[in-house]
Formats: sequence, C-alpha cells, structure tokens
Amino acid sequence: MPGGNDKVGNAMTTVTPMMAQYMAIKADHPDALLFYRMGDFYEMFFDDAAAASEALDIALTKRGKHDGDDIPMCGVPVHSAESYLLTLIRKGFRVAVCEQMENPAEAKKRGNKSVVHREVVRLVTPGTLTEESLLEARRHNYLAALSCLRDDWAISWADISTGAFHVMPLGRARIGAELARLVPSEVLVSEAVDAELRSVFSDLGIYPTVLGRASFDSSSAETRLCSLYQVQTLTAFGNFSRCELSAMGALVDYLDITQKGRLPLLRPPQSDAVSRLLQIDAATRRNLELTHSMSGGRAGSLLSVIDRTVTPGGARLLERRVSSPSRVLPVIHERLDAIDWAMETPLSSTLRDRLRKVPDLDRALSRLGLDRGGPRDLAAVRNALEQAEEICDALSGADLPSLLTESRDALGGHEALLTVLDSALVAEPPLLARDGGFIAPDYDAALDDARRLRDEGRGIIASMQARYAERAGVPSLKIKHNNVLGYFIETTATHADKMMSPPLNDSFIHRQTTANQVRFTTVELSELETRILNASGECLEIEKRLFSDLREAILAKAPQLSETGLALSEIDLALGLADLARQHDWTRPRVDDSRAFDIRAGRHPVVERALQQQNAGAFIANDCALMPEGDGAAVTLLTGPNMAGKSTYLRQNALIALLAQMGSYVPAHSAHVGLFSQVFSRVGASDDLARGRSTFMVEMVETAAILNQADDRALVILDEIGRGTATYDGLSIAWATLEYLQANNRVRALFATHYHELTQLAGKLEGVRNATVAVREWNGEVIFLHEVHDGAADRSYGVQVAQLAGLPKPVIARARSVLEALEKGERDRATPKALIDDLPLFSAAAQAAPTTAPTGPSPVEQHLRDLNPDDLSPRDALRALYDLKALTHND
Repeated sequence: MPGGNDKVGNAMTTVTPMMAQYMAIKADHPDALLFYRMGDFYEMFFDDAAAASEALDIALTKRGKHDGDDIPMCGVPVHSAESYLLTLIRKGFRVAVCEQMENPAEAKKRGNKSVVHREVVRLVTPGTLTEESLLEARRHNYLAALSCLRDDWAISWADISTGAFHVMPLGRARIGAELARLVPSEVLVSEAVDAELRSVFSDLGIYPTVLGRASFDSSSAETRLCSLYQVQTLTAFGNFSRCELSAMGALVDYLDITQKGRLPLLRPPQSDAVSRLLQIDAATRRNLELTHSMSGGRAGSLLSVIDRTVTPGGARLLERRVSSPSRVLPVIHERLDAIDWAMETPLSSTLRDRLRKVPDLDRALSRLGLDRGGPRDLAAVRNALEQAEEICDALSGADLPSLLTESRDALGGHEALLTVLDSALVAEPPLLARDGGFIAPDYDAALDDARRLRDEGRGIIASMQARYAERAGVPSLKIKHNNVLGYFIETTATHADKMMSPPLNDSFIHRQTTANQVRFTTVELSELETRILNASGECLEIEKRLFSDLREAILAKAPQLSETGLALSEIDLALGLADLARQHDWTRPRVDDSRAFDIRAGRHPVVERALQQQNAGAFIANDCALMPEGDGAAVTLLTGPNMAGKSTYLRQNALIALLAQMGSYVPAHSAHVGLFSQVFSRVGASDDLARGRSTFMVEMVETAAILNQADDRALVILDEIGRGTATYDGLSIAWATLEYLQANNRVRALFATHYHELTQLAGKLEGVRNATVAVREWNGEVIFLHEVHDGAADRSYGVQVAQLAGLPKPVIARARSVLEALEKGERDRATPKALIDDLPLFSAAAQAAPTTAPTGPSPVEQHLRDLNPDDLSPRDALRALYDLKALTHND
C-alpha cells in the first residue's frame, strides 16, 4: 500500500520540535499518507509528499533540511481537502488526518517553543467514507470482513454511511460469488485468509487489508459487539456462530481503529443465509451485466434501465434487490403485491413528488453519529421527516398490501422531534456549524440577545443614552467610545458636581476629568461593553451548543429514524418499479415452487430500451418454454447464425428470471417462473492474459464451475461451448456437456450452438428440444428476423454474415467456393485431405481479378424506371406487365 516513509526511523538529533512531532506521528501510521494540519493547510513531507504530489498533480516544494538533505513538502488547503482525499482513495492510498487539538496561543502557555498538540483523528480508507462528496449517492459503500475458523467461513459487511450491518456463513466455494454480489470497497482479512484466497482476490481485482489475528479473535469479538450495542448478550440479535462473530468483531475493531474510537451508528447485525438468495456467480453477473456493463460503467446495465427511484435510499435498495434476488416465495409475493398497488393507486404522482423532496436520511444520520455532520444534516433529517409525515397522511386511508402497511407505520411517531427541528432551524442552513446562522430567530432567547448586540449594538447604546440622560436630568449626556476607555458616559464640566453627588453617584462611577468634560461609567455599561465586544463569539458558541443539543435529540431517535429511512426507500422502490411497468408494458410474473419456466413474448429490457432511444424499430418478442417432466431436465438447444439474436435471447430469459425473483414485473406478455436456486451464464469469453489463460481456457473454467455446482433448480445459459478449439474437440466437449446437464444436473437450460450435429440429441435425450432463430435469404444476402421457433437451423450463414461485416468481395467469393466443396465432400464422405487436394492452389488469387460487380441497372430495372403509372391506361399497364415478363425471360 502506498504511503510508507523511509525517513521516519532516522536519527532526529537535528530536527525541529515540529518535525520531531511529525515523525513521531508518522511512525504510528507507516502505511498511510499523513495529512498534517498546519494552519489552513494539510502538509505532507518526505516520501508522503513525493507520492501525493504525483498522485494529485500538485507542486512539490521543500521545507528545511534533515540529515543534510532538503525535506520534500507539499500541501492542500483544508477547505478543499475532500476533493484531494477522493483522488487519493481512488488511487489506492489510505490517509491519516492529523488535526491541531489546540491553537498556537494555548501552546505558548507551555513555553515559547512549545509545539501545537496534534493527533490523528481519523484514518480515511475506501470502506470508511462518509462525506457526501466522496460517495456515490445511489450506491452502497461496503466494508467487508472475511473470517475462517476450523474450515468454517463467514463474511460480514457494513456500510457505515447508512448503518447497514450484515453477516453470513458460507462455504469456501461461495466466497468469490458473494464478493461479486457485494462489490465491497474494502475487504478485511487475516494473513492466513489472504494467502488462501489470493487467486480469488486477484480474479475480482481486490487488494485486501490485512489485520492481525487478534482482530479476528471470536471471544474478543463477542465482547466488542456487546459493548457496541450496550447489551449483555447478542442473543436478541440472533444465534451467531464463532466464525460469524469473528468476522463481525474484526469489522468493528477496524472501525474503532480508523475512527479513533468514535464508532458509527450501526444497526443490529442482520444474519443472512445463502439459501434465501438466488445464487449468481461472478462470471454470470459479468455476462448478464446486472449492475455494471461489460465496459465497467453503470450505463448499459440492467440496473441503469430499470431505475426509476427518486431517492438515494430507494436507488440503493434497488441495487440490493438486483444483486440479491430472493428465493423465498412470501417475500417475492409481498414485493409484487406492493407493485400491484402502486400500479393502480391514484396517489402515485403525489407520492413521487413528495419522495423527490426527501434527502438522504441514512447518510445524514451516519455523519451526525460520527460527529462529522453539520447544520445541513440536521436540515436533512427535518426535511425527510416533513415529507414522511405528508406521505403517512396521504396513505392513512389507503388499503395497502402488507409490505407497504409496515412501511407506512414506520413513517410516523416523530412529531415532537420534527417540531423541535422545524422551530430551531432556518430553511437553508450553511454547510458547517462554525459558519453560524443556522438557528432560527425566536428559538433561543440568549442567542437572540447576542445577535441583537452583534447586529444592533449602536441602537442599544442610543437607547441606554436616552435612559441615562432622563435619569440624570442632563439632556446633553452622551455615551461615547475610544480605544483607551472603551464605552463611557460623558457630560460637560458644569454637570460634574451633580453627577458625583448622591443619589447619582451610586450608579455613575467617575472615570476621568478633562478640561471641559467629565467621564463616567456604570456597571451595566461595562457589562454591555463586554457583551457587545464578545457578541459574535457568543453567538457562535450558543449555536454550537444548540447544534450539539439537536444532534443528541436526533441520535436518541436514531433506530426509529433508520426504520423511517428504510420505509421511504421501500415506498419509492414500489412506485418506481410500477412506473417502469406502466410505461413499458411489463407484466406481473406468476412465481411459484414449480419447475416451470414459461415466458410468452419476452423481451430484453436493455436492448429494447436501446432500440427505443435510437428509433431503430420495435424489439422482436419471443417465447421460451422450459417445462421439465417430473424431476428431469428441460433443455432448449438453440441454433442459428451469428447476428441473429441467440445471445440476446439467452440473456433476456435469464434477466426475466432474475427480475421475477427480485419481486419485479417483467418485460413479457406473461411469465410463469418456478423458483430457481441458481443462475449460471456463460455467454461470451475473453482472454485472461494476466493469469496466462486463453479464451478457451476461460470458457472451460466457467463451464466446469457450472457442471460442478448446478443443482436441479438451476437455470443454465450456455452459448457456443467448445468454439475455441478444433472442430471435433469442440463438438465432443459440447456434446458431453449437454448430456451431463441433462442426465446429472437435471437443469432448466438454454444451450446455443453452431454444432448442428447436436440437434440429433433432441430425439434421443428426454427433455431436450430444438429451437432456431429464423432468417431469410434474398439475392445472396441474409435477413435476420430475430424470431425463435421450434426446429433446427440447416446452415450457419457464416459467409453471409462475413459479407455484412465488410470482408472484401474476392474473399467472400473464395469462401463460397471452399464452403461448397467442403459441403459436397461431406455429403460424398470425402476425407478432409482429399477435399484440400481438389481445391485449386492459389484459387483465391486467380479468381480475384475477374470478379467484378455488375455496373448499371438491369433491363427490368431500367424499364420500371421509364414507366409512369399515372399516365398508363389499363390496357397500357397490361402491356407493360407483359413486356416486363418478356425481359425476365431474356435474362
């Protein structure tokens, strides 16, 4: 990990006190860049400065010397540090933020050469970000921990920006799939686990953070967790295994280290089970482009085209649903019932307008819990509760399904807190508490007085002057100010005796006499002077105290507020999926415990959306029926040319299954989905050069995983197995794979191939049927109809596709002649060698010269061009038809 510093361990006999302090702090954080606060800048020195200046593209300067060498230095302004932090985190650095814990004046009290006390207040790592500017609002930012105890494995993950906290036991083989599902920003492991899973991490592009064994000790973990939740036992949260405790404890220990003892607001740990989720491995997620497209971005993924949510929390919930479809029928039906209601309710538009005004409640709560929040986070809570109250009122009389009933009930109960926040805060508060001005007028009397002094000091002095003049009976009495005396009362010398005699001398205290004036003060005036001079600071201190009070009031209700945030997300998601279904004609799937998979007029949601955006015509819908008898297999063997839409057909049916089990409507006329336990997709492959794997090797590894793991409840999508090797090798592998899926795995599967010999298996293996993608030929060109129907393709049309791709015409002509010879030899049972011997040597070159495209229109085309139908009588039209017929005979 970048950020080390070779200079720290050197002798410090010649360093300044400030540099000695820097080196001591840096020695405690050797693996992180140290942001060392100096006034308005975070400074970095030595190797940290060199690394940061290159990563951030900022100037590298120098400051003083160490062991005779210049000390490299660079810095970033404190007020814009977040943008620099984001760049460093994205480039793989960890950052230790070292703040000044006192001001220079306080340090000088210990001696003129005393250094300002500094401490690291936080370690910034990819998995511990909370700042709004450092996070993607519509995605989770997970920190995960993997633990292994006596061959038992568990994974725990948390998003400290929202408080989500989960744990799951799992087998060694499922680790890669779960990491691919969660896509954590940071993974914590012990040294032993790091060594064992190095290849898994490499495949997923993960660079784990290695912790000591003590962090994973299960006994210490239980104590740590009980302390976090202030309970005697974790039984109320669930029965956790020692391995699960180890993973959760390591995660909490790491948060304690990085947050310097200020732990985030984590919800009670939720125990998940692999058996409750549809299992999808990393290769399948990549092939189906669930949350990221092949290019790595969000655009072009399934998530990008179905996301109609209007709140950040709703978007994160949708991402979880897409990544983790359910296998629990009641859960799926509850979600579908919620969409049913959202499809029909006249409140849809009103509710979505309210939801658009809901801020990110979860992340505001998290920042306040970590004491990194500001006035805008208080306002975010207030605004979210205002909208929650409005939504709750709108739903009060509605006949809601169970899921939305629970959500509505979680929206209320915050009236007292909302009243306090509404009266305390201005409409648009500043970002930072130190900026002040976020507490509304008339909320706190002391603050109002201090503001009046700060803003209206001159008017208050004038009022006091009039009052004193009346009391003394001296109309000419004035209250004035200078830098020596401050505020004072001044009268002419003629009134001196009166002012210094009883009863006035009890209130007016003599301060100074000049040639023409006498000056006095009062206790009230002295106190007022002090308050006026300190009014700005007093305003800020009062607002800081009120901010702390409001923060504590919110945190006291944090669990209930968290439930409100989840409820708003649930309502947003149901309305968003209903809006999607309504606009694009999606339908509710029938999901049950059968082994059926019957899709009528199914469509690929991403491809269909792309066609609509490009005005490229309508998507051709197709049926898919995988209906096994008993516990047998149901395999559709799909043939047809490239470019005809086989891969799209395979993917769309897998996506329809996933959408149905996440509890969404699906792009089809009707859909009957019997629960799947797993989805495997091997569609397309590429070289893995970093690990020395060819395309064929990658394909075989993925196929082996399917054959070894798929159970009889799996959906398997396979495209062109065996294409990366010799023809007979590839055919034999595809043949054996299909037989194994049918006989051993007994799966529901779509199996696309160019090996037409496999179509013979449809008549021999129970549950295997043929289907093909229809095409038409016209004048030597192939037209793709994108229609799937029963039967087998009689040819591959590879030469026609090559022609569409733009291969030179001599190459196409030569390919046709070779293909004809090979096909004739196949029919006549000629050997490959004999076929090659019969093909004339250098035939392609010999035929290239005379091969020319016809020029000019044909006689028929020319005659048609010369005709003007508007000028023809019926008899002339009949004669023209006979003339055209004659011209075709001449051709």
